[in-house]
Amino acid sequence: MISNQNEGSPGGSNITIDDMSFGYNGGELFSGLNLRMEKGNIYGLLGLNGAGKTTLMKLLTGLLFPQSGTVRVMGEDPTRRHPGYLSRIFVLPEELHTPSLSEKEYLASKAPFYPLFNKEQFERYMGEFEIPRNKKLSKLSYGQKKKFLLSFGLACGSELVVMDEPTNGLDIPSKGLFRRLVAEALTDERIFVISTHQVRDVDTLIDPITILHEGKVLFEHGMAEVSDRIRMTRDVTPPSPTAEGLIYSEASVGGYWSVWRGADAAGGPIDLEILFNTVIARPDLYAEIFRSEGVTV
Repeated sequence: MISNQNEGSPGGSNITIDDMSFGYNGGELFSGLNLRMEKGNIYGLLGLNGAGKTTLMKLLTGLLFPQSGTVRVMGEDPTRRHPGYLSRIFVLPEELHTPSLSEKEYLASKAPFYPLFNKEQFERYMGEFEIPRNKKLSKLSYGQKKKFLLSFGLACGSELVVMDEPTNGLDIPSKGLFRRLVAEALTDERIFVISTHQVRDVDTLIDPITILHEGKVLFEHGMAEVSDRIRMTRDVTPPSPTAEGLIYSEASVGGYWSVWRGADAAGGPIDLEILFNTVIARPDLYAEIFRSEGVTV
């Protein structure tokens, strides 16, 4: 289970949510939500449409306020929106709103807000993403805008980097470059939170995995824990529904994915999309599997 090291300390980089509730227009989205995230990790935030992924990111960054419970990020209360706190976070939203500014004008207005902004890194990212120079940001394509803001966000040195669907709009080579640059940018003092439906774009990057469902954290585990407790196979024919250890099965192109209880001695890969489908379909069984192995869900 994720620990609470450095929780509440001024220099800590942990995220702690306790018994938090939030909703819109009298409806309840989160009820008694609890969550822990530690520095030095790239978290994958997964959930069905409407599960609250974007809302949770806004609560972490002080764009929305919880109705009850507490949210603490790096020892601070995001609702205060203290400038010192805001300079320690960077948010890449799914919907981009780039001003009609040149690259230099944007840097002159935004970079001073981030004390650890690294211009040399920014220039390298811009070159690797092959972003056109000396153009108004508003004139760039959606993918180019995304790559510009990714370059800025990775170079700003913030301790918390929150990204909502970061690979939308990126071509295939850029997705691979994105994975490499984010992995390079991670340090022991940073937390990355990536919310996505495109799990196969980031399946080699995100770990641990957090799954939101019906107002709760349904799943919160690292991939090493997952591999120790389940295995996946892909066969031409479907397994027998009564096969020992079978948790879940679904048809795929050219065969069937099956999920089984127990570790894979060969250390086979875990497909995140299948994992997500399995957890949503069999939440009680997953809770029992992890609890029986001495892991708190």
